[in-house]
Amino acid sequence: MAIALDNLRVGRVYYLTNYGENRHLEVLERIGRENFQVKDLDTLEIYELDELLRWGIGKDYDLDEVR
Repeated sequence: MAIALDNLRVGRVYYLTNYGENRHLEVLERIGRENFQVKDLDTLEIYELDELLRWGIGKDYDLDEVR
């Protein structure tokens, strides 16, 4: 079951699946109510979570914390 976006915490690492793309993300900063600055731990690229969800949430959407 996916975590709601408002439950994300700064400094934690999450695994996101959406439209067949899988990403390990570290939350760097909370920008808005449901928008965060994140770092992709595979590519080390920094962007906003909103950019990943811009085209919607697919049937395979899942967001879980990596422990």
